[in-house]
This record gives sequence, C-alpha cells and structure tokens, in this order.
Amino acid sequence: MPAPAVHPRKLIAAIHPRLAVVLHDLAMVWVAWIATNALRYSIVPNAPDSSWLSIETAIVVLVQGLVLWWTGLYKGLWRFASLPDLWNILRAGIFGALGIAIALFLYNRLATVPRAVLVIYPAFLVVFLGVPRLAYRYWKDSRFDLARGVPPKRVLVLGAGRAGETLIRELLHENRYRPVGILDDNTALRGAKVHGVPVLGTLEQLPQLAGEVAAETILIAMPSAGNTQMQRVVGLCEEAGVQFRTVPRLQDVVAGRMGFAELKEVAIEDLLGRDPVQLDWTAIRTGLSGKRVLVTGGGGSIGAELCRQVARLGVASLTVLELSEFNLYKIEQELKQEFPDLLFNAVLGDVADPAVCERAFAQSRPQIVFHAAAFKHVPLLQTQLRVAFRNNVIGTQVAAQAADRVGVDAFVMISTDKAVNPVSVMGACKRAAEIFCQNFSAHSKTHFITVRFGNVLDSAGSVVPLFREQIRSGGPVTVTHPEISRYFMTIPEACQLILQASVLGYGGEIFALDMGEPVKISYLAEQMIRLANKIPGRDVHIVYTGLRPGEKLFEELFHPQESYSSTSHTKIFLAQPRSMSWELLLAQLAKAAVAVRDYDEDALRRCLTNLLPEFAWHEETNDAEVVPIVRSQA
Repeated sequence: MPAPAVHPRKLIAAIHPRLAVVLHDLAMVWVAWIATNALRYSIVPNAPDSSWLSIETAIVVLVQGLVLWWTGLYKGLWRFASLPDLWNILRAGIFGALGIAIALFLYNRLATVPRAVLVIYPAFLVVFLGVPRLAYRYWKDSRFDLARGVPPKRVLVLGAGRAGETLIRELLHENRYRPVGILDDNTALRGAKVHGVPVLGTLEQLPQLAGEVAAETILIAMPSAGNTQMQRVVGLCEEAGVQFRTVPRLQDVVAGRMGFAELKEVAIEDLLGRDPVQLDWTAIRTGLSGKRVLVTGGGGSIGAELCRQVARLGVASLTVLELSEFNLYKIEQELKQEFPDLLFNAVLGDVADPAVCERAFAQSRPQIVFHAAAFKHVPLLQTQLRVAFRNNVIGTQVAAQAADRVGVDAFVMISTDKAVNPVSVMGACKRAAEIFCQNFSAHSKTHFITVRFGNVLDSAGSVVPLFREQIRSGGPVTVTHPEISRYFMTIPEACQLILQASVLGYGGEIFALDMGEPVKISYLAEQMIRLANKIPGRDVHIVYTGLRPGEKLFEELFHPQESYSSTSHTKIFLAQPRSMSWELLLAQLAKAAVAVRDYDEDALRRCLTNLLPEFAWHEETNDAEVVPIVRSQA
C-alpha cells in the first residue's frame, strides 16, 4: 500500500517553522537589490549587461541572508513586529551592504556595481522587509476575532505613567481589548498619545467620557496609588457604570509575584491597604540573616507570613511550633518548595505544654523567637476563659521561660489593639501576656519585645472571609453596629513592621504599629459587595445584629497611661510599659495555673481581675466592661 502523500505546505513547516519567513526575506533582498540597480540606471543610463539571475545577485542574497540571521531578526514574530524589529532590519541593511561590497570586491572588483547602489540599497531593504511585517501586525491587531465572532472590548485606561504605557503596549498585541483612550490627572498630557492611544482628559471626567467613547471596560493602571486614591477611582468607575480591572499593586510587582500588565479584579486590600511601608532592610537583614529563628503559631495567618519573610532573609534555620497539624503541613510544604536549601524543623505541639517547648527550644537553640501562637476569636473566647488564658497567657509564659533558659537573644510577642483597655476575654488575656513579657525582660538576658497592632485583612477567622462567603451566598452581610470601626492592615505589611520592630527593641518595650485611619465595618461591607459587582441594599442586604459579647465600637492602640513616643521608623511608636511587682505577678500566674489545671473559672476570673484592675465582669452574662483606671499598675 503506497504511503499517503504529504502536503507540500506541511512538509515545509516540518523542515523549519519559519522557513516561509526566511524565503520571503530572501526574495525581498533580491527585489531590493534589483530595484536599487533599476533606480540607479534609470537616472544614469548605460547599464552593464547583466541578468537578474546572475552570480552577482546570488552572492548578494547569500551574504544578506547570513547577516539577517546574525542580527537575530528571525527570533521575533511578525505578530509582534515593532520598532526593535525595524532597527534590526536597518542594522542588517547597513552591515549587509558592507558584506556585499566585500564579497563582490573579491568576486569582480565591484566592476558591475555602482557605489550609489551600495548606499541606497539599505533604505530599499528596510522598506521591503519592514512594510510587510508592520502591515501583518496591523491586520492582526485590527481584525475581529473570527473564531469568537465578537469584536475586541473597548477599554479606557486610567493612568498614563509607565504602568499605563506597558499595559497599552501589551493590549495592542492581543485581540481581546482595544484601547480607545487614556485618562490622567496630569493636564499637561491632554492631547498626547501613548502608542497611538490619545489622552482624553482627567479622572474626574471618567463618567462622562466612558459613555462618549462607548467603553466596555475600565483598566486601572495605577499600581502605586494609595487607598484614598483607589477609593476615589473605584467610586468614579461605579458612577460610570462600567466594569473595571486593575494592574497589580507596586509591592506585588517589585516582589515578582505579578507583572505590570497582568489584570486582576480590584480587591478590598487595594482600597484599605496603605502606601508601601519603607523599611530599613539593612538593619533587618543584619538582625536576622544567618540566625536561628523559631516561630510559634507558624501555621497561622501572621505566623506563616513571618516564616516566609524570614526565610527570604536567609536565616540559618527555621523552626515552626504549631498546634494545627494541617497548618503545619501546609507551611512546611510551601517553604520546602520555595526554599529548598532552608534548614526547616517542624514541631507539632501545644505552646502551653512545657515539655513541648523545652524540647523544641533545646533542639533548635533559637537566637530569635517570634511568638505568634494565640487564640484570637473574640466572641468565641468570651465563654472559653480557661482555654483562652491557658493558650494566650500560660503559653506565652512557658515559651518566654524556655527562651530565657536557652539564651535566646530576642523574643518578639505578637499582641493586639484589643489588649488596650480590654473588654473581652481575648483582649484581657493578651494584655496579661504583655505584662509578663514587659516585666520578665528586667529579670532575663533575653530582650522581650511586644508588637501591638489591629485587624489584619483576610486573616483566618477575620471579617473579610466571612463577608466574602456571605456575599457569595447572596447575603445578608451581618455587621454588628452601624458605627463600629476597626484598624486594618495587610498581612505582609504587618509582618514587615514586626520584623522592623524586632531590631529596634532592647527589651521590655511595647511597639504599636501605625494603623492609619480606622475603617467603618459598614463601609468595608459596602465596598466588598460592590467589588462583587452587586449593589448594596438591592442585590445584597446589610443587616445590623448588635454588638457581640466583648466587642468594642472603637479600638485603641495605647492605654491612656501609656505615654508613647516616636521611633526611628515613622510607622512604629513606642509605648512606655507600666510595671508591677514581679513577685505579685508570679504569684497571680501561679494561682491562675492551678485554676487552669482544676478548670476553676471563678478563681481564674479573680486572678485576671487582680492582674488587670481596669477589667471587670458582668457575672450574669459573662461579659466584660471597662471601669475607670484606679491605679497606674496594670
């Protein structure tokens, strides 16, 4: 049976996928050479007798083909032909003319080649090679997507800076989007063009101009915009009634997680996140690079991000002590994949178990400890006093004493703004842990440092994942009070400031992070609903359920009697600790440990009240309230 015939076009493609392009260019070289000679002899007659298919033309085609290959012209695609390709063609024409001159000189001493031909030839070559490429790209960019049967989406780009220019350049290479205009607040750019796309006006004109140019999508190319500017832009997009997308934030681009031209939906952290934090990375690297580090609670939201960041800083070893088996497995797999050379030690156990802590600290001999292990869900812990005290207070005491015994240089405790004037069990327990670390620092060679901050966006158990799930299920979104507000920051920002504070402290300090302006939870809910392309009150309702046990309307970062001052970092403040008798503190903690062992919550409640005179209880509801401060000791 005879073999099936092979189509010539498939045979050519099998030999070389760019053979057609090479053959085209060689043909254009031949045409350019013949056309240049024809022009020369049309001006000055008496052309020598020569055939268009002579040895001379064969030499020209061969030499020029080699030069075209040498300049890298065939590494690019016609689909993306641009100025760099024209520059390569021009270079190839100039070097090709030199090569042709040398070759023909060796062949016949340039007897049949006028010098003017060698001068004019490169210009002809640029035209004959460049025009087909640009014409092909123009056809590809302007034609409809026939496979889908729909034209590209008309888009307005917000921002004429570098990100906008990069985005437009990438969009022009695709069929999905067609940039029809740019908006920028720089009025000097009005009427200018970026890759042929005109600057139509300012951002305030967005609602009007979006309709005039029939924009179907708005692309926000402002990666360095702060939260206030992003809130303004998103409001204008919503007023225009057009769907919108954004390029990544600047910190994501710098970190290599995303590129400028990668589009994404506007996330809530784009609206509530703040300007990128400027850190003293030299001091941080000096303090952590090459050190042995241990992170308690290293599988949680804050602990896991701390692990990622210290691993990037080149620590000698990283030990993670974590109670959740699944969380420990996740962070172990992630770090081993991203940092295969990292000496990693996973310890599954309870930070409040002295045996676990002693073994973990004795084996790893850490120099820096980040204590992130804590229970943090305020309403849940309100009726779980024993568990909250055991994990948040006794766990801190056990870890701190283990750190002291092995000679840890610095012990950084992660605290919360809920520890200031606490009205919840969670806040009171964290404040008691702060008190122990502050006072223990005076009795240890280890520097005990406390870092206090507010809510973290999208952390496990926080309001953002809850709202996202409620919106996904159609609502309602539950907010406890119309006026309730909280401080917010992103997980990476919080961890970076923790690292910065760790190299600022000398022991006994409480560092409070600048959380910016508080955000109303009702505003957060409304923005998350809008970002889901729904309208608050129509598509998804917001229901106010009333304050929960232990919940404040407003959070604070400092106690009234904690005088605070600035530090060398503008985003970190130093609160002056309030000391108390070391013997009294140890006595109360010893009584509390017995109460935890015996599950005696009444005795435990008395111990907590003795430690925190400003903290009181509603016995009938098990809720806490703030009473006037009666003394300066905590």
